[in-house]
Amino acid sequence: MPKGNSAPPLSGLAAFNALGAEEAEAGLLACCASRAFAREVAALRPYRDLDRLAEVAEAAVRELDWSGVGEALAAHPRIGEPPGENGPAAGSGPPGRRERRPEGHPEPPEGHSAREAAWSRGEQAGVDTAGREVLDRLAEGNRAYERRFGHVYLICATGLSAEEMLARLTERLGNDEDTERDVVRAELAKITRLRLAKLLGAAR
Repeated sequence: MPKGNSAPPLSGLAAFNALGAEEAEAGLLACCASRAFAREVAALRPYRDLDRLAEVAEAAVRELDWSGVGEALAAHPRIGEPPGENGPAAGSGPPGRRERRPEGHPEPPEGHSAREAAWSRGEQAGVDTAGREVLDRLAEGNRAYERRFGHVYLICATGLSAEEMLARLTERLGNDEDTERDVVRAELAKITRLRLAKLLGAAR
């Protein structure tokens, strides 16, 4: 797998269909950082349109085993925290200090780039105007969630305020493990669909 920021910029579906397998997988890892996901979606090219690609990608996300979901979760920062300089999902302590990942939350695959970090910051823009009290409650909620489920709290944050993200976190703390895993897969699928559009230039 290409390392660093080697995933090529894409300019539409035709360009994506024409990429070599490794290049296509590197681009797909920016959308969902599971190697199994990237291999499957790249292998099923060519796609006739973005809707078909999105359908295949969503099905691939929902069919991931839990270790594949965990690999994808490792590329997402905690809600309310910026991606750390050593990668997303930095610890909940002071800035610049990287803490132990939650159990079952592996390192993201090689090839994770600054593009995903920028997307994460944009997707979590709703926290930028949040007050200190809400941010503190989000940090506390993140810790409670990770103690309960063993992995980072994932939500498709695009268009949501910090208060809405906090409310949904609080609600999801009441889920049992199987229910929450279904919710996580659904949220990951939504994020992946939005990022595919960004990757191929259909959205900015």
